[in-house]
Amino acid sequence: EVMEPDPVSPQLADGEFSPVFRLLTIFAYGTYADYLAEAANLPPLTEAQKNKLRHLSVVTLAAKIKCIPYSVLLEQLQLKNVRQLEDLVIEAVYADVLRGSLDQRNQRLEVDYSIGRDIRREELSTITRTLQEWCQGCEVVLSGIEEQVSRANQHKEQQLALKQQIESEVANLKKTIKVTTAAAAAATSQDPEQHLTELREPAPGTNQRQASKKTSKAKGLRGSAKIWSKSN
Repeated sequence: EVMEPDPVSPQLADGEFSPVFRLLTIFAYGTYADYLAEAANLPPLTEAQKNKLRHLSVVTLAAKIKCIPYSVLLEQLQLKNVRQLEDLVIEAVYADVLRGSLDQRNQRLEVDYSIGRDIRREELSTITRTLQEWCQGCEVVLSGIEEQVSRANQHKEQQLALKQQIESEVANLKKTIKVTTAAAAAATSQDPEQHLTELREPAPGTNQRQASKKTSKAKGLRGSAKIWSKSN
């Protein structure tokens, strides 16, 4: 919910306390560079107040870029050397104003987290638009997740149906094999005595072939006997 403007604010902005009010707005929204640009018309700051405003200036820069070059920080904070800059950043980290690391090799500050600052009324429309875009993005992601879930459920149902079909086919195959085995066993089962009788009895035509062989053998023996008698 947006707060209504304080009726005292216009009086402070235009009255005798206008320099103090302007300084207050710089601490709320501005940077150290803003203070230097209007320093002639503003109350002087102590060294601690200057460092506080410098901390807030780093927060403002971190909201725009997460890897801030030392050169930008030295210019914006009006510091003389890198040692002063690194000491200031370390103070800000210990004050929990920001979290990050100093990359001395690449001469830059890498920011992982920073506190938020007050918001101007003219910035509300931008924030609203950003939140709307974020909500739309969330809806797109949610729609994609729901689609993936639907596909996964459909695939699961297909696999389950395939599994049931295979199990049914395997069960039917087992039944068929069981019935076939039983029928084959019934067809091959016989009376043992009958089986022995069949083994003892020769097959049809076997006796005739054996008789013809004996006759031809006897004739051969008689013929040889005649030849032997004539020679004597």
